Amino acid sequence: MFSKEESARLRKEFWTSYGKSFPRKWMLYNTKIKDLSLKFHADRKKAAVMIDIEMKDDLFREAYFDKFLALKSLFQEEIPGLIFEPQYRLENGKIISRVYKELPGVSIHNKNTWGEIYAFFNENMDKLEKLFKEYEDFIKDI
Repeated sequence: MFSKEESARLRKEFWTSYGKSFPRKWMLYNTKIKDLSLKFHADRKKAAVMIDIEMKDDLFREAYFDKFLALKSLFQEEIPGLIFEPQYRLENGKIISRVYKELPGVSIHNKNTWGEIYAFFNENMDKLEKLFKEYEDFIKDI
């Protein structure tokens, strides 16, 4: 078990190490669609790459999610195991829509799994970004 300070230090070291090992400017929040972003996630049980659709207006959120559903087979062909969740509940209770892929059984607290997480991030976020850019005009047309 790690103290709060040790956990924070490890998380900071994890992300700094990732940035140094794989220097690249990712799209992430620069999708040019308000409240739609690509994200990395790592915790004590898993790692994930995701597209989060966080519009406050449910109709807009659902409309953008429907765009991704229309592309589902194309996305899953490139990224097997990609999950489409129309109503994903965040820890704070907020409901968003999420398209994501997880890598279970790894931990941000276990340096022995960092290489596996970094490879997962690099491969899958690269594919997610390329797909988003390829279909960007279709996705934005709401």
